[in-house]
Amino acid sequence: MITHAVLCPSAPLLLPELAGADRDAAAVREATETALRWLVDARPDLVAVVGVADRTASWPAHARADITRYGLAAPSPAATAPPTVGLAALLLDRVGSQGRLALQTVRHDAVREQCLALAADLAALADRVGLVVVADGSARRTLKAPGYLDPRAEPYDAAVEAAVRAGQLDDLARLDPALAEELMAPGWAALQVLAGAFAGVRPQSTVRYAEAPFGVGYLVATLHR
Repeated sequence: MITHAVLCPSAPLLLPELAGADRDAAAVREATETALRWLVDARPDLVAVVGVADRTASWPAHARADITRYGLAAPSPAATAPPTVGLAALLLDRVGSQGRLALQTVRHDAVREQCLALAADLAALADRVGLVVVADGSARRTLKAPGYLDPRAEPYDAAVEAAVRAGQLDDLARLDPALAEELMAPGWAALQVLAGAFAGVRPQSTVRYAEAPFGVGYLVATLHR
């Protein structure tokens, strides 16, 4: 059963080696690390990380993101995971997570039923599963955003935040995957996994960060039964 969950972005700026002293990046990173420490402190039997990639697959528990792809001088990992789950695994390392770990990606165009089934599979991995859901919001929030400004982007991200803040995760089913693609909001499938993790339950939630400092919507939240 999934008892605790963290929702966080997958931005490389979560790595201080890349973001440096940028205040906005530091704020996102601090919120994410605080949320992940909260999850680790809950002492789940296993932590499962799920994020969007080009295919639905499980990855070795020791796999990590290859940060050399960002121009950093660092040893390549023994096994490489896609950036979404690989970056989250690195952050879990940094907050002291040492327990069992499962890394899972979900195909970016997976349908909701597939996402719900994946949530059920992850919930069955242990009696108490802590879930890390890696999902970025729209990259079209401002004129300087990667995808330029789209007036629909802020309402889309606001709908995600409202559902998470209220613990009404069934509302995430109302998000249009086609609109999400147009808005360069790659986290749609991962959000459906989050909804499936608490199917039939209204979790208690705390939103720890909800801004778009670089024109991309970043939401950090913690949820538990």
